[in-house]
Amino acid sequence: MSSSISALVIAFAGIAGTLTSGLLTQRSANNNKLRELERADQQRREDRTYQAEQAAVEARRTCYVSLNIAARLYQTALTNYLVAIRAGAVTDEIRTDVDEMRREHRARHAEAQMVVPDSVLETAGAVNSNLGKFYGILKSIDLGTASPSEAVEAAEARRVKSWDLLGEMRAVMRQDLGIVP
Repeated sequence: MSSSISALVIAFAGIAGTLTSGLLTQRSANNNKLRELERADQQRREDRTYQAEQAAVEARRTCYVSLNIAARLYQTALTNYLVAIRAGAVTDEIRTDVDEMRREHRARHAEAQMVVPDSVLETAGAVNSNLGKFYGILKSIDLGTASPSEAVEAAEARRVKSWDLLGEMRAVMRQDLGIVP
């Protein structure tokens, strides 16, 4: 082979190598960029999932606080109603307070039905049911459709049971939020 042909072959090999290395470098950079974009996209998905989970927990926590406050205020209003019945001193103000607390509790309970898991809804339902029965007993005494002595005993039993159920509800809520094991 002549020196001019070998110089051409060497030049051709050098040009081919230079072109190939540029293509391989570009291809490698594109692959790295694609992997980087995929990692960034995965991180964004994980961040969105985490934020959605945190928002759901915060929504439940807010709902739990509202429901717990409303139930306790309703329980307190019913207790005040019972005390007034025993003393024979029921006033329109006491009746109005009980009705307002009842409406507020019902609203918070209805809200909870759309947000909370079944385990919490079950205990909240038990609280709601017991408070409703407590209210019904007191209302029947106040309206004179129940025997005061028997009904006051039944109301007192409902009052005591309400506090127990409120404690159970609070414990289930806290467990759902991960506050207690």
